[in-house]
Amino acid sequence: MAPLPGSGLAKGLAVTLRTMTRKTVTEQYPDTQPDLPPRTRGVIGLFEENCTVCMLCARECPDWCIYIDSHKETVPAAAPGGRERSRNVLDRFAIDFSLCMYCGICIEVCPFDALFWSPEFEYAETDIRDLTHERDKLRDWMWTVPAPPALDPAAEEPKELAAARKTADKLAAQQQAEHEGDAPA
Repeated sequence: MAPLPGSGLAKGLAVTLRTMTRKTVTEQYPDTQPDLPPRTRGVIGLFEENCTVCMLCARECPDWCIYIDSHKETVPAAAPGGRERSRNVLDRFAIDFSLCMYCGICIEVCPFDALFWSPEFEYAETDIRDLTHERDKLRDWMWTVPAPPALDPAAEEPKELAAARKTADKLAAQQQAEHEGDAPA
């Protein structure tokens, strides 16, 4: 049987009427802040104390949007007769967010946990040249990074902790046995 003429139009209008009578879910952004997921990728925060200027983040960045400058300093010997050491000192750490594609490779390759995702997303600028943020701004964003999620209580203990606990238990048992052997009877 052929559909009645105009039945498609009636179905379309029915959908429109149902949608018009529902409550809207639009949030008025500047007035109400959105509820973001806990590990939202907003901007990259820098924990400067952990940065050793290894340059891995800048080398692995596919967009070359990370700029790092440093110099070497000589650290005096810790003990008399020891030798002096040299270490890198961070002079400049900047990220050009007009080039960044938010892939997170820099955060993944950082061996010292100096870079983190911050949920901050309100950093718009009127001039594209102002989207290069220096280390003081990146450091400010670091304090908005949420704490990592709690470990799963049902997960097995990491191998490193299990080995350390086993060694500590053996030492404690040996010390206990020695202590009991020294006690008068």
